[in-house]
Amino acid sequence: MALITDTKARHIKPEDKPIPHGAIPGLTLEPNRTKGRGKWNLRYVSPVTGKRRNAGLGSYPEVSISEAAKRAFAMRTDIAEGKDPLEEKAKIEEAPEPLAIPSFKEAAEILHKDLLPGWKNPKHGQQWINTLTEYVFPKLGEKRLNEIQPGDVAEVLKPIWLTKAETASRVKQRIHAVMAWGWAHGHCQSNPVDVVGHLLPQQPGKAIRTKHQPSMPWKDIPAFATTHLKPRERYDVTRAMLEFLILTACRSGEARGMVWSEVDLENGVWTIPPERMKAKLPHRVPLAPRAIEILKDQQGRHESLVFPSTRDEVELSDMVLTSFLRRVKAHSDTPGRIATAHGFRSSFRDWCSEHGYARDLAERALAHTVQNKVEAAYHRTDLLEQRREMMNAWAAFVTGKSNLADHSAPQS
Repeated sequence: MALITDTKARHIKPEDKPIPHGAIPGLTLEPNRTKGRGKWNLRYVSPVTGKRRNAGLGSYPEVSISEAAKRAFAMRTDIAEGKDPLEEKAKIEEAPEPLAIPSFKEAAEILHKDLLPGWKNPKHGQQWINTLTEYVFPKLGEKRLNEIQPGDVAEVLKPIWLTKAETASRVKQRIHAVMAWGWAHGHCQSNPVDVVGHLLPQQPGKAIRTKHQPSMPWKDIPAFATTHLKPRERYDVTRAMLEFLILTACRSGEARGMVWSEVDLENGVWTIPPERMKAKLPHRVPLAPRAIEILKDQQGRHESLVFPSTRDEVELSDMVLTSFLRRVKAHSDTPGRIATAHGFRSSFRDWCSEHGYARDLAERALAHTVQNKVEAAYHRTDLLEQRREMMNAWAAFVTGKSNLADHSAPQS
């Protein structure tokens, strides 16, 4: 917990001693000897040279207490990974200017050249670029990647969408691959192909899925949490686990099998190993303050499991949450099933869309795999800290924190 407050920061004087932040080692607000206001400084030992270094993080109040902590925490993360944050900053400043945004044709040709060695049959590689040359380049070839909209992609596909369905699907996949390459290189902010399906008719022979896991409307979740998940006098592991599941948007099995060795309470991160994930890939979950509170309350209940069965101290059955939600439904006038545990993931996804969070952040929070192999190849980070802001906002919404009423994504 930070020792410094806005009151202390506002009244710092030139003759005062540096005020430690308290929560971040080495972070202090130091008096500015000439301007009469504080400036943030992070003292650390460089893991590269072994020398003591000072990193300026800006002046107060332009850089708030929370923002200074965020910047210092990011630097501490670099230091823990063996990097010197000041040297990393220097590398970025010395980096060459970013390349101009390429046209769709230029991007497609670069990607095709990268992919070509991976095709066992050169004929397939030639077919890949030939379909783009025939169907896409005439309309999109000269457009810059950041200018291409879903409607532009739809105009390319409409003439062949129903008459040459198989070809159209392949063209769509290849446009998606090129735009994913552009997104990965920072040339565009999203992939327009992700939503182009809403602008095209249903192709014959493709079934439309109509049945989904019952999910609770996201607007109803705060009232549900207040009524049914609020801690009772008598301990109830089911309520604790369900609230934690909702806050983290994880799967039921991931929460039921959670063990203490996966949890880093100090840094607020839960790391699920690949063998417990559906996609068989490791997944890091940023923990909101309320999720950490739940975990701290669970400490000492079992040596290994975080949410053990209170009867025999083994992993809870997959029917525990289902039974709880059925009991809630029995006391409700709402027709049909109130929700399933898995359905809360859908509620979270809808909330993300309604509040303007990027598709990539939401999909990563749900640990969904990237189906497109090209796009997946360029995913080099899990965007943990960006997801942390989103999950903190989601937790504030779920728990009904009135002082955090605005949960929309920050505007860039």
